[in-house]
Amino acid sequence: MAKAILNCTINGKQIEEYIDVRMSLADFLHNDEGLTSVKKGCEVGECGACTVLIDGETFDSCIYLAIWANGKSIRTLEGLEDREGHLSDIQQAFVDEGAVQCGFCTPGFIMSSVPIIESGKSYTRNEIRKLISGNFCRCTGYEKIIDAIEKTMQKNLEDKKA
Repeated sequence: MAKAILNCTINGKQIEEYIDVRMSLADFLHNDEGLTSVKKGCEVGECGACTVLIDGETFDSCIYLAIWANGKSIRTLEGLEDREGHLSDIQQAFVDEGAVQCGFCTPGFIMSSVPIIESGKSYTRNEIRKLISGNFCRCTGYEKIIDAIEKTMQKNLEDKKA
């Protein structure tokens, strides 16, 4: 079993761990780091339940080797809360808009929406649909999810103008 040292930043915290080079980032984050928002659904990069941000870009962590994250910055759902544990605007919007049913896919959808919101651009509902198309939900009709993303995007754009 080949092992290597992984140096990266996870949710703002620098880590150095000795890992199996065959381990997926999803397994490392969920099992070794205790970040339970990272869910393995399909394990082939199709459902988006394991979506994380790596250097600001969305990735399916189930098909991304942990060792590839060496020197990179990773954000998971747990990293969106503020220091006092308050939900971020997008997390609160998912609650407010009823965009959560069983909740299994929710962390992946939220993480996929972060670059949309942080881009500072205004997207149409159809563009938002395309941008989150790597995520799959079996419970909702997606409308509430898009409502939450759109609401947060608009709030963020208004805040930047003020």
